[in-house]
Amino acid sequence: MRIEEIIKRRTEKILPSKKDFIEALKKRKLKIYWGVDPTSPELHLGHSVPLLLLKGFQKMGHKIIILIGDFTAKIGDPTGKLSCRKVLSDKEIKKNFKTYKVQISKILDFKKNPPDFLFNSKWFSKMKLPYFFKILSKFTLSRLLERDMFQKRIKLKKEIYLHEFLYPLLQGYDSVMINCDVEIGASDQLFNMMIGRKLLKEIKGKEKFVITTPLLVDPRTGKKFSKSEKNYISLQEKPKEMFGKIMNVPDEGIVPFLKLCTEVPLIEIEKIEKKLSKKEINPKEIKKFLSFEIVKMYYGKKLAKKAKEEFERVFERREKPKEVEKIHLKEKEIGIVDLLLEVKFARSKSEAKRLIKEGAIKIENEKITDPQKKVKIKKGMILKKGKRFFVKIE
Repeated sequence: MRIEEIIKRRTEKILPSKKDFIEALKKRKLKIYWGVDPTSPELHLGHSVPLLLLKGFQKMGHKIIILIGDFTAKIGDPTGKLSCRKVLSDKEIKKNFKTYKVQISKILDFKKNPPDFLFNSKWFSKMKLPYFFKILSKFTLSRLLERDMFQKRIKLKKEIYLHEFLYPLLQGYDSVMINCDVEIGASDQLFNMMIGRKLLKEIKGKEKFVITTPLLVDPRTGKKFSKSEKNYISLQEKPKEMFGKIMNVPDEGIVPFLKLCTEVPLIEIEKIEKKLSKKEINPKEIKKFLSFEIVKMYYGKKLAKKAKEEFERVFERREKPKEVEKIHLKEKEIGIVDLLLEVKFARSKSEAKRLIKEGAIKIENEKITDPQKKVKIKKGMILKKGKRFFVKIE
């Protein structure tokens, strides 16, 4: 893939200069880093956007660094937040990043030019207070208050806690310790990354490029697909669930998903976009193509084909699923909310309650509407979520 296509399809801004960055890519081996705080056990399609960009640079021979923010996760990035994040314990954080390498290996090559994994607890756990004050002296209060989400909190008279106020400095210091040439992050991370650019220059006299990637946004709500919004499609979804969830993406999301989350050539996507705009093609068929391409990326062509056939069987021909997932549970009485968590129909109690109130849950074809309901688990019992998710208790 050409450098121009790699950059065109998955970047929004390249600072200080796109031209200089392209020249640097051609001249020397760059150290390019992307960081993620392990605030959840799952990575998702939103994360795939920077990871696919990294994949392009990895193939060109550049050094890829994945930074796990196991220290900064204790604070929680306040980006887009109008209230303080819940503080995570060391145990929760370790549990969250346990499978990150496995998930990232679905996109990046771990054999040829493999990425390095770093943890920022390595330097922050050893940092002395006098040195921390030295970092603080590089920035003014007014500079940090420029951040849009802090301005929103001030207008709404909501508190800004000191630990989250200082988060951009901590993320910025990661650039110093990694000694990177390039940092990649979503467009809402620009402020933090520019803080890192200033720190790297101040402390080491080194310039770095900052690259922002587009956010994967739900056209219905305008909100990004993310862990915070609990609307994401996990990289660990099973093939048929992944296929079904992508089929639920609004028609307006087809082209952005094709561009950002697949490796379908841009020239082909542009043809699809033109046909969709002229209504020369059924959006549902393109959505099936999109779903197939994404599932194929993570599970291979065989399982993608199987997921597509299952979707068509259940939702187009209205037949029963060929295979129903089986889960082993002891026969006992349990609250419906806890049951939904056990069978992984929901990621949180609040999501479970929402599904129940929306009438999305059925047990033995009986709709459940009371979040307080107690359920007696029996072998052979079938649970259903919405139209496409089934589980049989063994």
